Amino acid sequence: MNRRDAARARARLQAAVRTFFAAREFEEVETPCLVSAPGMEPHIDAFEAPFLLEGSGAARPLWLHSSPEYAMKRLLAEGFPRIFQLARVFRNGEVSATHNPEFTMLEFYRGETDYRGIMADLEELMGFCARELTFGTRVRAGGRELELSAPFERLTVADAFRTRVGIDIGACGGGVAELRSQLIGRGLDEGRADDSFEDLFFRAFLQHIEPTIGLGRPTYLVDWPAPMAALSKVKASDTRFAERFELYAGGLELANGFSELTDAAEQRRRLEEERALRQHMGRPAYPLDERFLAALPHMPEAGGVAVGLDRLLMLLTGAAAIEEVLLFPAKEFL
Repeated sequence: MNRRDAARARARLQAAVRTFFAAREFEEVETPCLVSAPGMEPHIDAFEAPFLLEGSGAARPLWLHSSPEYAMKRLLAEGFPRIFQLARVFRNGEVSATHNPEFTMLEFYRGETDYRGIMADLEELMGFCARELTFGTRVRAGGRELELSAPFERLTVADAFRTRVGIDIGACGGGVAELRSQLIGRGLDEGRADDSFEDLFFRAFLQHIEPTIGLGRPTYLVDWPAPMAALSKVKASDTRFAERFELYAGGLELANGFSELTDAAEQRRRLEEERALRQHMGRPAYPLDERFLAALPHMPEAGGVAVGLDRLLMLLTGAAAIEEVLLFPAKEFL
């Protein structure tokens, strides 16, 4: 796909997204790219952008956001019931066939629902976008046909580990020793001595599970272990798991969504844990977003999701690498 074709495809996809949400009474919002507290995910680094007020002597640390999540949740807390954003976001060091340090993220939130409502919204959106760009709902990805109409497959993380690798992930309780013991028992990679639960989890997941899902039809991988809840609620019916999902289609991870956590004390505890982990890993330990934490108790029950728009465009156009759908990919300056 040449640059002009890529530009036209991007414009059509963004127009389709806006048409879809306008028909459902979502409001489009814009939030700042420059923030005083970026996301605290342990494996994502933000670009630092020091701000020097003219005439002053000391620079104030700011960062380019890796997601508009904190700011959008503040809008939910202020009474915005349904919002979406096509945001330019930035992640330092991420370059591959599916990663670019600057990319476009579609993020949307809806009050008075949970992750199940957001999954329903997202599968309707993907079918709508497919029809707008390809005049149907079937595309080819990874050498096979993929059906993008609803409903998508739903697979729990526990079932994925049980059926693919014979691991009872719920019995681990988030424990490193417990997970390592099961991996050894199945003859799988036991990892390094200093690996975290998440390290061991993803090593098994990337090798044995991810390649098997989202092939003939997109798959929602739902109900993640509670230690990997991030900004999501823990399930009331089974506190070993969180109301979190990821969407996989045609070999691509497309989205990450939650039933949104509104407990400020619990959210602070999780962020402090992630901050300590970042320090242990030798990564920058960012400040907490106190305005976001102050807003959480005022948020309604809500669900939300972040969707990699460039990856969705790859899927709909048959592109093999993200640089094919970007007008100016990172390779131009690397």
